[in-house]
Amino acid sequence: MPLACNASQQSLGELVTASLERAAARCEDLTPLVYERLFRAHPETSAMFRTEGSALVKGSKLELALEAILDFAGARKAAHRMIYCEVQSHEAYGTPHDLFGVFFNVIADCVRDLLGSEWTPETEAAWRQLLAELDRYVKDAIQALEITS
Repeated sequence: MPLACNASQQSLGELVTASLERAAARCEDLTPLVYERLFRAHPETSAMFRTEGSALVKGSKLELALEAILDFAGARKAAHRMIYCEVQSHEAYGTPHDLFGVFFNVIADCVRDLLGSEWTPETEAAWRQLLAELDRYVKDAIQALEITS
């Protein structure tokens, strides 16, 4: 998809995907930015990562989150199942449920910061809609977990 396309002609998915592509062109690895921002906003999350091997775990978790975002922005083939599985597996670790939404929002904030003036009102609206839909899936997964517990 050409990035020069008029933003008003782009779909939610195209806007989100294009913003991630532009962010990736500016930053080889979002992992440090995302986790620095997460730990600054929610210091309690830092203790959730062991010292040894945490860089790999952080990168893996961010990769899964980005895959979910891209799937939601596109075909929506697998993200809902991945979210259900992640909510359930994190339940065993005692991860607070609200951190899923926090994490997705932190990613969006990092992308917005990387894009600067290229973060348009249309891009903001697309991300807000996508984040709301992701949040709905997280809440559905939490509800399903509570029903089966």
